[in-house]
Amino acid sequence: MLGAVSHPARPPSLVSRCRTKAAPFFVLERRPLLRAFSTFPCLNSLHSPFIPRASVGSSEYVMEPGTNVKFPRELRVPGCSGLLVLLGTGYREKVFAIIGIKVYAAGFYAEPSIRERLDAWKGKPAAEILDDCSLFSSILQAPLEKSLNIMLVRDVDGKTFWNALDDVISPRIKNPTSVDESALLTFRNTFQSRDLKQGTFIFLTWVEPSKMLISISSGGFPSKVDAEIESANVSMALYDAFLGESPVSPTLKTSVANGLTEIFS
Repeated sequence: MLGAVSHPARPPSLVSRCRTKAAPFFVLERRPLLRAFSTFPCLNSLHSPFIPRASVGSSEYVMEPGTNVKFPRELRVPGCSGLLVLLGTGYREKVFAIIGIKVYAAGFYAEPSIRERLDAWKGKPAAEILDDCSLFSSILQAPLEKSLNIMLVRDVDGKTFWNALDDVISPRIKNPTSVDESALLTFRNTFQSRDLKQGTFIFLTWVEPSKMLISISSGGFPSKVDAEIESANVSMALYDAFLGESPVSPTLKTSVANGLTEIFS
């Protein structure tokens, strides 16, 4: 389906430079620090209620070491035509009173056929892949289904979560069209009134050049699509925020680089 659709050229405003820099931290309201993450038994068990077996295409998981959240190596995402494979994991952190507080864990998934599209980088070390902006541009521009899967490890209200996303999306769209503005409004309204609790899953799935699907669930992996974002610029800006020049989760981008070296081997 998607193979027959040509992906539009990346807008010049979204072309990232090769050097990876740390992005600004989440702007969250001040709340008491969370209890130690190691006390969350549900995040350290394969039988976690947050990881229902029915949603998983494989019994194997990868643990994100900063949060102990486990991501399945293969996953069927709402709105996708087939299984997606995990390329890397990471976390998003906010610094409060010089102490880093992890807000969520994230996993990046893509169609298995992405390997064939990146053959030019086969055999390169992870450090070289990480610094190669053309590789990450190829990933973003490939007409393949991709998904950013987020699991919150602390409570956050929907308005604050959206504001943090908008802070990195909007600056990447230099001249937003009416289509972009409408997509951003839909994006904001999807989160605005939600109370996002610890353990909530958020899937941001790019299924077509101009379509991204949002799925949210506080009771395990989402089983349905909650909203559609119809803007190539908004989708590209969001993914560039995670895999571009100033990633909101440097650990995720580094992990993806390591993951690519493994699938190339």
